[in-house]
Amino acid sequence: MLRQLHSLSGLIATLLLVVLALSGTVLSLDPALERLDATVPADGRISVATLAGRVAQHYATVEQIERKSSGSIIVYYTQNGQPGVDRVDPLSGRGIAPYAPSTFSRWVKDLHRSLLADTPGRAVVGITALTMLVLCISGAVLLARRVGGWRHIGRPLHGGLTQRWHAQVGRIAVLGLLLSALTGIYMSAVTFGFISDGMQSEADFPQEKAGGPAAPITALPALLATDLNDLRELVYPNPNDPSDVYSLQTAQGEAYVDQASGALLSYRAHDNVRRTYELIYQLHTGEGLWWLGLLLGLCALSVPLMSATGALTWWQRRQSKPRIAHNSGAQSADTIVLVGSENNSTWGFANVLHEALRQAGLRVHTAPMNQLASEYRSAERLFILTSTYGDGDAPSSANQFLTRLAKAKVNPKLGFVVLGFGDRQFPQFCKFAKDTEAALVARGWRPLLALETIDRQSTQAFARWGNKLGRLIGRELTLLHTPKRPRTDSFQLVERIDYGEQVDAPTSILRFTAVARSDTMGRLIGLFGGNRLPYFEAGDLVGIVPPGSPIPRFYSLATGSSDGVLEICVRRHPEGLCSRFLHGLKVGDRIDGFIQLHPDFRPASGKAPVILIGAGTGIGPLAGFIRHNEGKHPMYLYWGGRDPASDFLYEPELNQYLADGRLTQLHAAFSRVQDGAYVQERIVDDATQMRQLIESGAQVLVCGSRAMANSIIKVLDEILAPLNLDVSTLKMQGRFREDVF
Repeated sequence: MLRQLHSLSGLIATLLLVVLALSGTVLSLDPALERLDATVPADGRISVATLAGRVAQHYATVEQIERKSSGSIIVYYTQNGQPGVDRVDPLSGRGIAPYAPSTFSRWVKDLHRSLLADTPGRAVVGITALTMLVLCISGAVLLARRVGGWRHIGRPLHGGLTQRWHAQVGRIAVLGLLLSALTGIYMSAVTFGFISDGMQSEADFPQEKAGGPAAPITALPALLATDLNDLRELVYPNPNDPSDVYSLQTAQGEAYVDQASGALLSYRAHDNVRRTYELIYQLHTGEGLWWLGLLLGLCALSVPLMSATGALTWWQRRQSKPRIAHNSGAQSADTIVLVGSENNSTWGFANVLHEALRQAGLRVHTAPMNQLASEYRSAERLFILTSTYGDGDAPSSANQFLTRLAKAKVNPKLGFVVLGFGDRQFPQFCKFAKDTEAALVARGWRPLLALETIDRQSTQAFARWGNKLGRLIGRELTLLHTPKRPRTDSFQLVERIDYGEQVDAPTSILRFTAVARSDTMGRLIGLFGGNRLPYFEAGDLVGIVPPGSPIPRFYSLATGSSDGVLEICVRRHPEGLCSRFLHGLKVGDRIDGFIQLHPDFRPASGKAPVILIGAGTGIGPLAGFIRHNEGKHPMYLYWGGRDPASDFLYEPELNQYLADGRLTQLHAAFSRVQDGAYVQERIVDDATQMRQLIESGAQVLVCGSRAMANSIIKVLDEILAPLNLDVSTLKMQGRFREDVF
């Protein structure tokens, strides 16, 4: 519901939001430009009387002096019967230039305030500001849910490129946009009289005056006591009317001043309503706070970008909405498939399952989990495929499921299976799937298989689960889900270094360069000497689709695109289709691949120590992190291999990094030598140092097999127990990250 509110509000008001944002950005420059041209004396240096005296030396018939929020002094006068307006220097009173706001600036201001349509336009602007407020609040809540709660609001973002751009820009600009929206709503309410601006409270015009000839303006006590920086406006009396008075407006209030005695004849201080209005006006326009105006202008520039990425994300989500062919009715189906998905990615797997079950002769009804029926009269089995959103929450298509489950009728003949989708990088991995299974069991539903989980949408794991499901229902079931293949780039192998043949662990470091693109963009990049590699950093992933398979295999990158090469470390597995393909490459051969960013797996910025732990080919991205440690912050590497004479991966580079300070310590463990050891044993040997490093704020990065990573977690939990810490706590703090396979 919240996502729909956010999407529909943004789509409906996109054009108006962009117009107001761009016009607001233009207007945000005015306070800063005016401030550059203004001379602002220090407080207490010049009084209003002094300024008026200096102005009188150059302007004989002054009618009004105005001080802008920027500090500019504007003089209104008459000369030879013609009115004039000049900007003057407060230090000399001499005119600088005629004051005439540009026609373009006035047009932009009218566009921003009323869309050039006066009252109807002002109403539309107010509604648009309210829409911006809704978008800011709903967007912030959605982002918090997406990253796992408010305490993780700054963590790296997942999703497609447009989604990440939309969320990242919104995360940066939301406070500025929220301030603009709130102040804009307030000013619209003032415009239509819903809120008072306090302007009605004026000083009473004096009935009694001192009388007598007018005193020199430089000698009037009330003006001598008023600092120039407090001035807003000074209106001169009619020179032909001895009974007229000066009208004085300051930052604190309004007053009338006797032209003969210089005394205050009446004074009214601004009340809280007036002060509130002036503060909010200043916060909205940046007048008097030029730096804030520039910040708000920068935030406003994000609106066109977020409008474009938001619309594109909405369109992509709409295009990826499920289209289930041959969907049987809920009450006639013998098999029910319910799906919980946030961004529709789980529906691709559900569609494959639906079609495989139908081909197996079953009558299948597939629907969102939120459409759980109170009863299924013909169903014999229920399959639930669900992801988890944020900090263990239900995805949008399943957020009503548990409520509906509590009201559903339990059918003892109907058994269920739950399959969870998630990312092990998150501490609440597949939590909603686990909650769903527990709720079903608590209600008396009968499980047919134990809960299984799919990490990072692994198509291999999904196929294995399909084999189990086929045995359960007594039918052959082949689940081959092929995600839409992204655009690939071509890479050419330029170097390979082979290890591990002697210990039955053939491993190669493969380095590729980009093949020049033949399109116009490729030629332009080459013309200007640009790097033809797509953008990536060490720790990101490259997806490679081997010949004869539609399913990409992912490998962690040991380089960044700035290094000029794409480098991976690959061990050949006897049954590994892609690893055998890569090991068969010769220098000069080409592959096609695509980059999948992995921002959750890289060292955090700052000077805190970094502990790198890996085994086998897991050293690839870890070596890349060390290579890019140009600041020479403390880095400690613990790595495990088989035999230093055969598979000491990256040994020359690591020795170089030790020598130049990019690597602080290297602790290597080899299992197939005399007195051999595993990497977790090296960590136990250094338990004291490990505790000290983590207590001082160190981050831990682990790369390698799941079995190795589990052993590392167990060892670290034991080491950290005296500190009342564990790996789960480090994960919550963003200080333990793993890339496992």
